[in-house]
Formats: sequence, C-alpha cells, structure tokens
Amino acid sequence: MSDLLRAPAEIKYAEELDWLESIDDNPKPFSWRLSPKMVRLFIVGSERADGLDREIAPKWFGDRSFVERSIVTLASDRGLLLIGDPGTGKSWLAELLSAAISRNSTQVVQGTAGTTEDHIKYSWNVSMVIAKGQSRESMIPSPIMTAMETGTIGRFEELTRSTSDVQDALISILSEKYISVPELGGDQAGEDGDNIVFAKPGFSIIATANSRDRGVNDLSSALKRRFNFVRIPVVTNKKSEAEIVRFRTEELLRRHQIELDVPPTLLDVLLQSFADLRASSAAAGSDDEKLESALSTAEQIGVLEDAILHSNFFGERALTARTLASSLVGSLARREPEDLAILNKYLHGVVEPRSTEEGGSWPEFLEGGRDAIATLS
Repeated sequence: MSDLLRAPAEIKYAEELDWLESIDDNPKPFSWRLSPKMVRLFIVGSERADGLDREIAPKWFGDRSFVERSIVTLASDRGLLLIGDPGTGKSWLAELLSAAISRNSTQVVQGTAGTTEDHIKYSWNVSMVIAKGQSRESMIPSPIMTAMETGTIGRFEELTRSTSDVQDALISILSEKYISVPELGGDQAGEDGDNIVFAKPGFSIIATANSRDRGVNDLSSALKRRFNFVRIPVVTNKKSEAEIVRFRTEELLRRHQIELDVPPTLLDVLLQSFADLRASSAAAGSDDEKLESALSTAEQIGVLEDAILHSNFFGERALTARTLASSLVGSLARREPEDLAILNKYLHGVVEPRSTEEGGSWPEFLEGGRDAIATLS
C-alpha cells in the first residue's frame, strides 16, 4: 500500500474488512461480503454497545440514517443516487459502501461532457476485431458491465454532467438488468447467449450528483424513478466538522510521514473562519458579494493541507496562524477583484475586532491574511 499515491478504501482498510468479515454471522444479501449491519459499522464506526473486541473508527462523519438508507437501497433492485453540494463527502461515502459490500470500489465511470455510451456499456479491441472478428473475447467491458457480470457495485460519478443519451442508456441497465450486444448477433436470449450480458445478484449502481449542477443535464423522470435519492447536507455542526477535518489531517500527516503539530487553537480559527464566511455568503444580496468557493468541508481540509505542507517544506515545521491565513486567502480568492474584496471586508469587519477582543491566534491570522491579499492585489 505504501507505493500507491492513494489506495482505494478496500486496500487501505483491508485488515479491518477482513476482521469484520471473519466475525460477521448476520445474514448477507446476494453476494455481499459484509452484512448490512457490518457495512454500517465499518462506515460510521463502532460503539460500546456493539460489543466488539476492537474499536472500529468512523470513516464518514454524518447522520447514520443517510448511511442506513443507502445500504437498504443497495439491498433492493433500485440504484442509489447521492446528491448534495460539492465537498459533502458523496464520493467518499460511495467508495466506502462499495469497498464494504463488494471489496472493490474501483469500478467507476466519471461523468463528463465527453462520456459516451461506450463508457457505461462496452467497446472493442480493434486489433483483435481485425484479426478474429467481433466476439466476447474482443469486447472491452465497461466498469458498469464488469459490475453486472460479477454481481458487485458499479459507480457513476457526476451523473448530471453526462449528456442525456448517456443517462438514458442507464435506464435499461437499471430496469432490465442486462446489456444487449447486437454486434454479436444470434437469436439466443438465455443465460448462455453471447449477445446479452445479464447482471448477477448483488449488482447495483451508486451515482453521485452535485446540487449546484442543476440545469446542466437534468435527469429525466424515467431515470429518477429508477434511483433512490439520498441527499447529503452540508456539515454545519462545528463538532462534526472538526472531527472530519481532524480525521483527514491525521491521514495527511501519516501519508506524507510528516511530524508536525496542528494546535487545536488553529483548528478552531479555521472552523470559525469558514463559519463566518458561510454566514456572510448566506446574507449576501448578489453573487458578486459571495465567494465563488462553495466553502465546503472538503475545501476547508484543502486549506489546512496546503498550510501544513507549506509549513513542513518552507516554514519552521510548525503550523502558524500566519501560514493558515495565507493558505485560506490563496485557496478561496478565485476571482479578481471580487473574491479579494470579500475576503478583505471579512478581515477588516470580523477578524480585526475579534483580534482586539479575543487575542490568541487571531492577531497573527489577521496580519497573515492582510499580507496575502496585498500580494495578490
């Protein structure tokens, strides 16, 4: 695992998944590797009432009812659509669900304007077709078709960014649970027919979509009916958000083998800053008065990651409020001059009075933010 830039969840947590599978005596749907109860436990973590011999740390922080509804959906014949604002952890939840249920989270199609039906069905090995003609051997199955053949979970990221004809191709897959291959011909439609690929029990699709992409390529009513929607809200609870940021920060430090102290006071400054900026954005009267950033938890983690790496490589191997402020301004100022003006207003209207009243890390944070804005202006 050490030679992978980013290990998928089933590799990263392989030992934990093996242990859970070894003690799991609950009923499992279809070809699931873990029971629904153990899937939930793997994702949201264990509690003392679970009576386990070891603690299972939470990997996704949010209301467990969202996880339970997702698991129940995947145990049915319907697809699962995780929808929410950018940075709410939809893709991470989809990866964890796939890893726990199928031990394979890498059967993924990425939705873009360039995604075609071939990406969700099949394509051909041209050299083999020229040499031997079209056959099952010369066919290149998509990740979705592979999931159908193996009875596992397929994933479709950013569903609403793909075009309507690609979305429509999913309708028959979700409804009929098979893919027809007319190029192979033949009259057979049974299990042994080469011209049809049937889904095995356990197959399902987890799709994700951003709420902010509404209107890009809206889902048809027919496709919506074939998905159960689970809306993932933005994390606004400070305690939950702090847990997420702390969890991701510890992962970052381990991955980069960095020994660097992240003072809890600076984590509080970061959390408070994002809470202030979100409140300002919510009260803004126009888009020009709002930061282009979604101010998500994921972006908050990105700001902290940038500050940690800068401190490790170019600082004194200790995170400072000045570096944190510089990272925040550099990460959130995406439009010139609108975003810089908004951040400058925040520093003068909110951070400056707080620096005078509370002291602590805020005066240095204010100074670092001012310097960063002056550099970019």
